[in-house]
Amino acid sequence: MNISREHLELLSQNFKNIDETTKEIINLEAILTLPKGTEHFLSDIHGEYEAFDHILRNGSGIIKEKLKEVFGNRLPKKDLNLLATIIYYPEEKLNLLRKEFDVCDYKEFQKIILLRLLEVTQVAARKYTRSKVRKILPKDFKYIIEELLYKMQSSDKNDYYDRILENIIELGAGDKFIIELSLSIHKLIIDHLHIVGDIYDRGPFPDKIMDRLLNYHSLDIQWGNHDMLWIGAYLGDRISLANVIRICARYDNLDIIEDRYGIPLRNLLNFSETYYKDDNCKEFLPKLSKNDELKYSEHEIMQIARMHKAMAIIQFKLEKQIIDKHPEFKLQRRALLDKINFKKQTVKINGKEYPLTSCNFPTVDEKNPYQLTEEEEKIINRLKESFITSEKLKKHVELFINKGGMYCCYNGNLLLHGCMPVDEKGNFQEFSFEGHKYSGKRLLDFFDKKIRSIFYCDCREDNGLFFYLWQGQFSPLFGKCDMTTFERYFIEDKTTHEEVKNAYYKLRDNEEFCIKLLNEFVLTSEGHIINGHTPVKETKGENPIKANGRTIVIDGGMSRAYHKTTGHGGYTLTYNSYGLQIMSHDIFQSKEESIKNETDIISTKRVVDKLCRKKVADTDSGARIKKQIELLKILLEEYRQGTVCERY
Repeated sequence: MNISREHLELLSQNFKNIDETTKEIINLEAILTLPKGTEHFLSDIHGEYEAFDHILRNGSGIIKEKLKEVFGNRLPKKDLNLLATIIYYPEEKLNLLRKEFDVCDYKEFQKIILLRLLEVTQVAARKYTRSKVRKILPKDFKYIIEELLYKMQSSDKNDYYDRILENIIELGAGDKFIIELSLSIHKLIIDHLHIVGDIYDRGPFPDKIMDRLLNYHSLDIQWGNHDMLWIGAYLGDRISLANVIRICARYDNLDIIEDRYGIPLRNLLNFSETYYKDDNCKEFLPKLSKNDELKYSEHEIMQIARMHKAMAIIQFKLEKQIIDKHPEFKLQRRALLDKINFKKQTVKINGKEYPLTSCNFPTVDEKNPYQLTEEEEKIINRLKESFITSEKLKKHVELFINKGGMYCCYNGNLLLHGCMPVDEKGNFQEFSFEGHKYSGKRLLDFFDKKIRSIFYCDCREDNGLFFYLWQGQFSPLFGKCDMTTFERYFIEDKTTHEEVKNAYYKLRDNEEFCIKLLNEFVLTSEGHIINGHTPVKETKGENPIKANGRTIVIDGGMSRAYHKTTGHGGYTLTYNSYGLQIMSHDIFQSKEESIKNETDIISTKRVVDKLCRKKVADTDSGARIKKQIELLKILLEEYRQGTVCERY
């Protein structure tokens, strides 16, 4: 390895002499022999915060497995479930339990739980260095917990450790220690979290999910198509903004926008009430569960429907502006307002006329159908200003930029939300933009770079790339020929609703194609492609494990909107030192049920790939450590030869 004098000098500032350099080499060499940490993969959360939060807390069942490993038959099932629930929801469960004991009995209970948690923490910490464990432990109790974790098994110090525990409890810190130990176990069990796209839309609490991820200890995110809409909306893209509001109205989630991101919708409401007051807006009624229907009056439901329709029409108009500005997108067929025959109440698509379910478009000028009215222009621009100035949304989009990307190569696996656009033969399809063509890995790199450059640019305006990523034919986030939004609203003939998928979704069943794709990202044939985006229809016999395990699809339908289609509550994936395991989860009932009755999500585990135990040396982190060791050995030799002077 060649290293410049300047680089050596910089390195010597951190490792000032032979002793410091030697110590670091010994430390790094030892780290390479440790087992790799466990990775946790989730996808297509779609705002379902409670289910997502529970799966994070139980580590897709890993924590329960760890408890069984630690205690074996020493604990009955009832005690095991109680301990698991305390680890999942320590604060909430302790608040309930405290009411069931008198003061003395509760103190004894605290001691028992603390001892059991310490035992679990000890086992969970075995694959990490003491320094890493120290960083994970809570700041306020780091020293005390460390003492308890690494106690010597000798009778000479038993009284010492007993006294520590007694003082913790007597001084009223028992619950605090239990809570902090439980949270530390979460971090020790899962070393790194991958979110393979689509945190937003459909479900009610995507903002809570983002808040949770803001504080997660180790994380990466692959941008999903729905996430991209929210990124675009914050960055001033009006089509993205219109889509965000339209989808929130469709799934009765407008309170996300108004109440939680502080973006007022009053002007849109007033506008929609004026222009659509006599419209039944049957195509735009929100999707409500039976319980949700009881929350609203008929008038309130109609308000949502009218706002939904008003924004949909604004969206169709805005889309045409981008279609005209970027003919290279080849999306001219998606402009349909000028294809409407208002007298006949039909629309012409691909030369064929279809009757419309309704033809009440009071803001559409037949002579100039794509021109925004003055009021529509004001509404969309005011909303844009509110989106780009929302402090909470800013924090969440910053997380997407700092921790996210179009794809991720991690420990030999390729993580991407949607697809790689290919033709029927598996050839990478080309996307043209500003005189340049992009395909394969270069296509994803291009979009990744452009989104970041837009984020760091001061200019906040409509950007055609967000529109293309949402519904362009060669968008890696979309993966279809057409997005038939207009047709699904206004045409009953379901043949017009068809959205033909890219050939990728068939070819990912083919192992040879998968290896080709892995190689495109400089990954070996031993790797895996980990996908979200398309719900696995298990009720129809679809398997999430494809191409002899080379592709794993983990969009199993965490979103309630997909439960009928998928038949369960979603998939997650874990990758520990022994291999990959996919979990199929039953539908999550509620947090309250889990805490009160100590129930857990029932999960079914399938082994995807069983490996010889992997060590840190076999990971991306290990490769970086090996390079660091090489550099340090060069520095050590320079110290010994006297060509670099030691400092003390």
